[in-house]
Amino acid sequence: MQKNQILLEGKILNSLTSLAWPIIMANILQTAYQLIDTFWLGRLGANAVAAVSISFPILFFILSLGAGLTLAGTVFVSQYKGAGDQKMINFSASQTFIVVFLVSILLAIIGFLGANPLMNLIGAGPEILTDSVTYFQVSSWGFVFLFMFFLFQSLMRGIGDVMLPMYIVLGTVFLNLVLDPLFIFGYGSIPGYGVAGAAIASVITQGLSAVVGITILFVGKRGIQISLPEMIPQWGWVKRLFSLGIPSSLEQSSRAAAMTLMVMLVTSFGSEVVAAYGIGARILSLVIVPALGFAIATTTLVGQNIGAAKIKRAEKIGDLSSKIAFFGLSAIGLVLFAFAETLTRFFVPNDPQVIQDGAKFIRIMAPSFGLLGVQQVLNGLFNGARFTKASMLISVFSMWVIRFPVAFILSSNTELGFEGIWWAFPISNFVAATVAFIYYKTGHWKLRTIRNRKIWFEQGLG
Repeated sequence: MQKNQILLEGKILNSLTSLAWPIIMANILQTAYQLIDTFWLGRLGANAVAAVSISFPILFFILSLGAGLTLAGTVFVSQYKGAGDQKMINFSASQTFIVVFLVSILLAIIGFLGANPLMNLIGAGPEILTDSVTYFQVSSWGFVFLFMFFLFQSLMRGIGDVMLPMYIVLGTVFLNLVLDPLFIFGYGSIPGYGVAGAAIASVITQGLSAVVGITILFVGKRGIQISLPEMIPQWGWVKRLFSLGIPSSLEQSSRAAAMTLMVMLVTSFGSEVVAAYGIGARILSLVIVPALGFAIATTTLVGQNIGAAKIKRAEKIGDLSSKIAFFGLSAIGLVLFAFAETLTRFFVPNDPQVIQDGAKFIRIMAPSFGLLGVQQVLNGLFNGARFTKASMLISVFSMWVIRFPVAFILSSNTELGFEGIWWAFPISNFVAATVAFIYYKTGHWKLRTIRNRKIWFEQGLG
């Protein structure tokens, strides 16, 4: 049985795990960029960690503005793969490529020029302002590379090829492991750039991965072939791309904007609390990797099965993904709860207050990781069904109606102080998972998919 038929007809558990584990590994490796940065910068002190931590939400916000378009590429490609339409796979990939490329250039310019006012807006203190601005500006040069590789990953995942992106990421992470200390501390004729050195190392590795990914797409021997003639924008198709991608971009950007406001709350408590929050956020970003892995696998699998008109099988995929995410991430949460202090000390070994505050943050969040996983995989199912607005609304509700208001109220109006920000995370995870699961069980997404599927494919351009 061919791989595509396995995804459409084989055991759902085998299909999910065969897609998810390479995605999870690739995401862990990509998260390793941040963890490696945090490890080496921690040797410079808490201020260096704080400078990068305060930059990250804004970086994520700008990247998320275009990330929804790469997700749209996954959805289109997966559904055309399920329908067996190679011509439309290549066409939709080419169109997505040129749109994402142009958007990435625009965002890189905005990020570079806006670094200083953005860091001042978010509340960077004088002790970290210069480093945070420099780190942000250098990182902005890598936006085009990041988007190109993210698009390559998304397109490959849409057709079910999840191994190749993982191998490329593995190679670049090993390279970053060498380049990080080299550019942060310097060696021989290479000067040490401090905090900016971490960004320089990342941009170099991102550039290499983008070149490799683009070359593979143009050669066309891995199931997708993009071409210059098909990159001439077809405005009807581009409109549909934005219609599908913008809700996902808004979902991610609203999440990033809420994270930015959370950092602004944290900065009012001083650099040590910012560093503790930064370490906790890094751990959270690592924990969310398996959830996102199963979410992306769910998107691909649901998309291909909807393309093949197998709606009931798509629902079974959602049921199983939810169970795996809940029990799997709950187990991970228990482990992190037990080793919270050890993990915090690994990043900032010489600051007892940061260790204490960071460990408490992890312990407060950890029991709710299973709920976070449920929300993520159900968002993945809605995305695979071209219902990106549902994912957007759930995320906006979670971050803006629950997490940020709760964090503000608890930190400003109770004796919890900055620990009130910590408690906002499990509370919002619980509410968002409950809302997503109830909505999923109403079955509205199925009725919508059945009603619209014929229209999608009769449009020709998707």
